[in-house]
Amino acid sequence: MDEDLTLLEKEALQEVAAAETEEELEDVRVRWLGRKGRLTGVLRSLAELPAPLRKSMGQKANDLKRLLEGELERRRQEVRRQREREKMARERVDVTLPGVPLRLGHRHPLLLVLEEIEAIFRSMGFEVAHGPEVETDLYNFALLNIPEGHPARDMQDTFYVEDGRWLLRTQTSPVQVRFMQSRAPQLPVRMIAPGRVYRRDDDATHSPMFHQVEGLVVDEGIHFGHLRWTLEEFARRMLGEKTKIRLRPSYFPFTEPSAEVDATCSVCGGKGCATCKGTGWLEILGAGMVHPVVLQNGGYDPEKVSGFAFGLGVERITMIKYGIEDLRLFFQNDPRFVGQF
Repeated sequence: MDEDLTLLEKEALQEVAAAETEEELEDVRVRWLGRKGRLTGVLRSLAELPAPLRKSMGQKANDLKRLLEGELERRRQEVRRQREREKMARERVDVTLPGVPLRLGHRHPLLLVLEEIEAIFRSMGFEVAHGPEVETDLYNFALLNIPEGHPARDMQDTFYVEDGRWLLRTQTSPVQVRFMQSRAPQLPVRMIAPGRVYRRDDDATHSPMFHQVEGLVVDEGIHFGHLRWTLEEFARRMLGEKTKIRLRPSYFPFTEPSAEVDATCSVCGGKGCATCKGTGWLEILGAGMVHPVVLQNGGYDPEKVSGFAFGLGVERITMIKYGIEDLRLFFQNDPRFVGQF
């Protein structure tokens, strides 16, 4: 029986050493230590031996079982370490290789122009103010001298929400009223209101969402000459030193008198080309003297103070500045377009 256990030990340890995977080691374990395993069978057969021999052989068989269990676990850990070494060799990162270059983003042309507009007006003493994009009908229309039923509402094709009481603002003019109400009766008032606005337009020159900057000045003795100088200074600094402007009579409910403002074409310098349709001029914004009703709604006495206001589209200025023909390019997220500026 001793010789049989010695042979079994030798054979079992050889099988353990020859196993190359955890699956093969599990097969060895089942073959030797499973319910029908060879060593398990030896342990069961001990009951048939005489008592003195049963004790000594039982001790040796149990020692062999513990030895085999220990060798199985040792070999299992060895196989796992070898597998990890092979995996690391396959997936090794060569730290001497050059890294993958990160592609840097680029500031959007609309942001660049908007920041330039803000910088110009800040240098002239204007504050920058912001207001809600979801606005009430009261501030977006009524307080701007556009009562219910006024035809100017139809021109703005508005996105209404919640039964017409709330809407996506069609202009940043409501910020002017809110700003005046927060300051009245303090003077002077000099502010611009940049931000997103919304109208139901969508073609090569219009977008359902676009950016606008509106400006407001209120003080004693403000007249149309102040407005013209401010706009001339802005156009010159924004579009070039040689830029000139002209004012054409127009109509806006919140200003009186009102004007459309044109600047000399940045492409041809005023000589006439396809961009300006041969006129030498490009429309850049609308402006006028603040209507007395709007001043009153803002908390100021129109008998004592006066003011001017203007509004420009950031997309329009950007298209003129950079010679962009299709407004939709701004919103297509093409890095080839954005990276040019």
